[in-house]
Amino acid sequence: MSLKSFQSEIQEIYARELARQRGQASGTPAPRNIHSKKTQILEESNIVGEPPPSRDAGIEGEVEAVLALLSIHDYDRARTSVAQLITGRKGEYIFRIGCQPSHASLFAGESVDDATGWSGVPRTDVEVASLQSSVKRVVEELGGKVSVLFETTDGHHPRATLLLRLPPPSIELVPEVRCAVVGNVDSGKSTTLGVLTRGPLDDGRGRARVALFRHKHEIETGRTSSVGMEILGFSTAGTPVLPYILPSADANVIRRDKLGWDEISAQSAKIVSFSDLAGHERYLKTTLYGLTSGAPSCVILMVGANAGLIGMSKEHLAIALALSVPVVVCITKIDMTPPNILNETTKQVVKILKSPGCRKTPVFVNSMEVAVESSQTFAQYKLCPIFRVSNVTGEGLDYFRTFLNLLPSSEADTETFAVDQPLEYSVTDVWSVPYVGTVVNGILNSGSVKTGDSVLFGPDSNGHFQSTVVRSMQRKRADVATAEAGQCVALALKRVKRAAVRKGMVIVHKADTPPKATRQFEGQVLILYHNTTMQRNYQAMLHCGAVRQTVRIISMDNPEGVLRTGDRATVQFEFITQPEFVKVGMKLLFREGKTKGLGVITRLL
Repeated sequence: MSLKSFQSEIQEIYARELARQRGQASGTPAPRNIHSKKTQILEESNIVGEPPPSRDAGIEGEVEAVLALLSIHDYDRARTSVAQLITGRKGEYIFRIGCQPSHASLFAGESVDDATGWSGVPRTDVEVASLQSSVKRVVEELGGKVSVLFETTDGHHPRATLLLRLPPPSIELVPEVRCAVVGNVDSGKSTTLGVLTRGPLDDGRGRARVALFRHKHEIETGRTSSVGMEILGFSTAGTPVLPYILPSADANVIRRDKLGWDEISAQSAKIVSFSDLAGHERYLKTTLYGLTSGAPSCVILMVGANAGLIGMSKEHLAIALALSVPVVVCITKIDMTPPNILNETTKQVVKILKSPGCRKTPVFVNSMEVAVESSQTFAQYKLCPIFRVSNVTGEGLDYFRTFLNLLPSSEADTETFAVDQPLEYSVTDVWSVPYVGTVVNGILNSGSVKTGDSVLFGPDSNGHFQSTVVRSMQRKRADVATAEAGQCVALALKRVKRAAVRKGMVIVHKADTPPKATRQFEGQVLILYHNTTMQRNYQAMLHCGAVRQTVRIISMDNPEGVLRTGDRATVQFEFITQPEFVKVGMKLLFREGKTKGLGVITRLL
């Protein structure tokens, strides 16, 4: 078999493996990462918030088998084994050579015990270098790329960590990671995203953030008031795909042409989508909607080193914890902050993360090795990576980029997004595009959709669903023919007026029994804060997925007939304006002024 035909076969295997993993039943999901067995052990032992004690022995055995084949120069069998490793883990794999330190010692920043703190087969520095070149040769024969994430030849334990990545078979299958960026006003959210997604550093006066603003008043005030969307692509080699720098045919000449989202997607092997949310208290409703409707894989909490964790930062952290979304802390402006103030801010962040309300284990990312390992384990073990960055000098940004590059994709969560279930698409945005018609944007919660499908959208004010056809489809502004659960796509609907569609609607496939809209429902709720008491007919703004509407309390099981701060109760709600499509098990947040509550839907009435 020729090398070119072998690469084509690998691409076909990769595509089939992705389809198989996404099509598994939700009761038996594919492993989310290499530490799934350890997760089960920790949960059964009730060990919460502790770093994983060691790596999965089964995975280490597979890696050592590959290294043994490379040591005897059996490249054919090694190539097959490496192909199985990469395709079985959605096109990318973190490959470790040599003894690796335990996560507990690595994350705590402690010295590693020579007897018990290391795992893996010891290697000399010559062996590590030789095996690196062999792995690179094998992966390149498969059509992929190898990037060195971390390597050290000093000390008693030479080791290296490599990223093996195959190009995605098509633009429909490019993995995506969704991150919501929150924090208090003036904490540096838009500036940090501007530096990450555009490339050039900031000048200290807000130059990097201007390109992200969508409205004139945002440019004038420097404050975000809407949900801004930005993407950062990573190539097969692991380097950022930036929109303003495009190498020309002459390697010594750089032509500055702006790449569109579709071109970035075509050149990327992974895409990180950022939701730049508002930090001002005035726009809390918009920020809440972005967090509940966007289904983020993680929340990036920006904290200004000169101000600390103040104001809306605590609100945003509480919302992320209520939604059970993993949190990453990024302390900005370290270049302009005196050392004593930076230390006070760091201590404050650590104290809040360790508090009973958070119960997170803070991990300071001060090396590339910590960035690599924390990206794979922080969500499962209640870790909270803390980055300290400067958008002016660039300090700490390399660790942050590497962390983002290695985050597991949103589609990998097969428990939340099931392909084998019927289509359910939540509408989060609606536009009227000239010469195209009505276009909706949203996330596929389950199932799959393709161009030309006959679908139903609703409910309308009467609780009915209307029929339409998917005219065309785009993902990150690139035309696609199909989309699957977990992906964020835009659909052009045929013969539908803009006024007939609103945020919070759902799109489902046509069926003999149309879906049912709900006017009243029951939920288990916890009152986080209320300055007096809640009674019947109390009204508040409810956020439940993409649904955002005022509800009123029609009954509760509290014997006193009132609810106070800290009370738990079973409450029956009613939508004020129109019925909505909600399901049992969905999380809900409601607020009115400073009043806040959270819960879960238990029954539809």
